[in-house]
Amino acid sequence: MQEPELHDLSDDADYAASLQQGSTSMMLRSDSVKSSSSREPEGAELVYTRDNVAIHPSSLASERISGRLKLIKQNSSLFMTWIPYKGHGSTAKLSEKDTNLYSIRAVPVSDIRSIRRHAPPLGWQYIIIVLSSGLAYPPLYFYNGGVKEFIGTIKQHVFLTRSAEDVNLFLVNDFQDPLQKTLSSLELPRAIPLAYGPSNISVDESTLVEVQGSGVNDGSSSAFHHQGRPRNKVHDPARDLSIQVLEKFSRVTKFARETTTQLFSEHHGNGYDPNYRRTNIHTPAVPGHPKKSSSVGGKVPHESPASGNSEFDELSLIWGKPRQPPLGYEEWISFLDSEGRVTDLNALRKRIFYGGLDHELRKEVWGLLLGYHSHDSTYAEREYLKSVKKSEYETIKNQWKSISLAQAKRFTKFRERKGLIEKDVVRTDRSIGFYDGDDNPNVNVLRDILLTYSFYNFDLGYCQGMSDLLSPILYVMDDESEAFWCFVALMERLGPNFNRDQNGMHSQLFALSKLVELLDGSLHNYFKQNDCLNYFFCFRWILIQFKREFQYEKTMQLWEVLWTHYLSEHLHLYLCVAILKRYRNKIIGEEMDFDTLLKFINELSGHIDLDATLRDAEALCICAGENGAACIPPGTPPSLPLDDGLLYSQQDDEVL
Repeated sequence: MQEPELHDLSDDADYAASLQQGSTSMMLRSDSVKSSSSREPEGAELVYTRDNVAIHPSSLASERISGRLKLIKQNSSLFMTWIPYKGHGSTAKLSEKDTNLYSIRAVPVSDIRSIRRHAPPLGWQYIIIVLSSGLAYPPLYFYNGGVKEFIGTIKQHVFLTRSAEDVNLFLVNDFQDPLQKTLSSLELPRAIPLAYGPSNISVDESTLVEVQGSGVNDGSSSAFHHQGRPRNKVHDPARDLSIQVLEKFSRVTKFARETTTQLFSEHHGNGYDPNYRRTNIHTPAVPGHPKKSSSVGGKVPHESPASGNSEFDELSLIWGKPRQPPLGYEEWISFLDSEGRVTDLNALRKRIFYGGLDHELRKEVWGLLLGYHSHDSTYAEREYLKSVKKSEYETIKNQWKSISLAQAKRFTKFRERKGLIEKDVVRTDRSIGFYDGDDNPNVNVLRDILLTYSFYNFDLGYCQGMSDLLSPILYVMDDESEAFWCFVALMERLGPNFNRDQNGMHSQLFALSKLVELLDGSLHNYFKQNDCLNYFFCFRWILIQFKREFQYEKTMQLWEVLWTHYLSEHLHLYLCVAILKRYRNKIIGEEMDFDTLLKFINELSGHIDLDATLRDAEALCICAGENGAACIPPGTPPSLPLDDGLLYSQQDDEVL
């Protein structure tokens, strides 16, 4: 394994050293350079080459694909290529078709937006290249080193700057202040008010998705990024989240769309066979079982049964158990012993899963569901923890409260985060009475908690969308310290959603694609044929846990169901599948392309039947069984991270 290469690209002397090292290493590889350069187009100059640069399609070492990375100058343009070895040079044996599939051919460096360098203490260095379109290639692992020379060579031919926010991120032809390219310039739509009715959210406000950063932005690449990374790199450092309007994603280059769609379209069969599933789970047939339809009029999308999979849709309605009334106080007490310990945690989770909670109980029970309080803690122990944590919260809060105006002028990161938070909280759930009105003190508390969290978890800081996750928690807890620690507990699981490299989001979108392929092969094939395999139209659902799709009360009910982890930690993904299946006939019948599908999905906001969808999601989860669980890579949020509970590895201490 290669030791991390430390290189400061802001120093011209280092660039000179890089050039000399690059020349030496290229001389040592003269045979390979000569043989490869002889195949370059006439008038082209090979300025960089590196052997044994690999991608990791899966976690298996036998499936790693090695190749040769080149930078080629032709006229005044610089191009990058990566071609996998044929046969002997690569661990995986590739066919001609696979070689063409994985190859990166003649990509203009001017089309690259950013290059992010990863140099973990253990393992190989790798880079992630993000195109101007927002798409990204799979991580490129440098088995023989050479990242320093690669970036140094690029800087000789294009304008390359290091991000002021992240020393490991390099921006190509970026002539604007990178600090201005933050999420604060984009607005997520407001939450649905308590009054049930059509959403007044415009499509432009709703169609937001994170496509910038150093993660792999297409589903195919996400598969490589998640399955191929070593365990010590499951969660890369978290940074401020950057999001761009999703319509921009649809305007990608033809090459990028075709390549990433092909990479993402690997499958292991012909899709899901409903009759096979029915046989294996011994489900009785109920012919003619009606499908529920939406009662909302107007232009609200109608629900329709899934053609071609009608047997499965009947099956889902059979297996999805009816929802129960919320858990009330008297029943809640029956789950506790005389000192307040939960006596049967699984039974409690099951009860909440099927019915949710009375609102009066949420303040007491949410802390248990989120893991802030242990289920075997007593009343006295929980009260003691509250007092201890309140003092700890005030200590953290005072860290930013004590910053003077003079200090703030020299603390750019603090000013930026404070500005983002103050801008977001005044737009969060203001239609809810708890946050309504001018100078509402609860809005100030929301701001204070988010600022305190940015100091508690300084690596992750604040990202847009966090205020959405905190808002219902503060509404329920109605206590600043308790809301903060419950939010901390939630972010332990959802924090990777906001990583700059988007590991958490990509792993979930990848798992979602595999679940759709398993449970509705024809819908998956339709998405494949229409360049929708990235599943970015589900991005908002996953990022903030359907916060914008339901009434405020329904959102709280959904969250407590998800937090039980009764059937699966990833029920939210089955919920996505259930919604897509409920509208599959309309999606396919109207031949929706990516943009139309995106608009349609966002217009569903406020019109999804939560109880019916939960029943379908339950049925899908049961039917998928172990095959469904196998579609979800270990460590996928909201699972706790694999690395001993450490969400964010530290890489800023290295000197680049």
